[in-house]
Amino acid sequence: MIELEAGDAFATVAPDEGGRVAQIRVGELALLKDDRSGGPMTWGSYPMAPWAGRVRHGRFEFDGRTHQLPRNLEPHAIHGTVFTADWEVVDAGRDYCELRTPLTWAFGGTAHQHFALDEHGLTCILSVYAVQQPMPAVIGWHPCFRKPLEATLEFEAMLVRDHEYIATAELVPPKPHPWDDCFVRPVAPLRLHQPGLTLTIESDCDHWVVYDEPDDVTCVEPQSGPPDAFTIGGAVRLEPGELLQRRMRLRWGR
Repeated sequence: MIELEAGDAFATVAPDEGGRVAQIRVGELALLKDDRSGGPMTWGSYPMAPWAGRVRHGRFEFDGRTHQLPRNLEPHAIHGTVFTADWEVVDAGRDYCELRTPLTWAFGGTAHQHFALDEHGLTCILSVYAVQQPMPAVIGWHPCFRKPLEATLEFEAMLVRDHEYIATAELVPPKPHPWDDCFVRPVAPLRLHQPGLTLTIESDCDHWVVYDEPDDVTCVEPQSGPPDAFTIGGAVRLEPGELLQRRMRLRWGR
């Protein structure tokens, strides 16, 4: 476990548990759910690569060939390969660390993470690289925040979810909470209000999955493309030597 410190902010990063942020504390306030009893999809803040969200039945076509992914949430594949991987620590200091891991799928490639903590927030940078062959890619993060007192989460539109619990390309006005849906175009900063602290989630991603159905957690997940992007569109094609990189910043204020 890597421990980062800046002012009264502390973060722990777990390279051997999916390269995730295991916990963030600002003073005595813990921001992330850290109960691991529900499995690796339910705690901390973990990276999603080389896809994010569900891939329908784990199957997609790329360059004229059909590919089958392991279906880790039957009947679909979900959240990529790296959130259960062991990550190598490339560098670490008092308030930063660098990690990397291979992408264990048919296309190969590598993933890299950079974390930088300061007294006002945590910056996370995630990159995937194609190495020997072209590949599709979607990346993002899945932070499992402790249920806030109040949430300010407003978007212009959401993607319709079909009978198989998969997002489609059809856009409609957002429905009422609770959500387990993908959204686009935030109309205001995305904020969770905790006792004595407001957390703002910022990213250069253009899709956001919000999961607030449980009583104990709210997930606000920036993604570079929608769920099932390998099929409905939104994935990036990487040629050997190219990378896809995105940034997320968790910023807090009292």
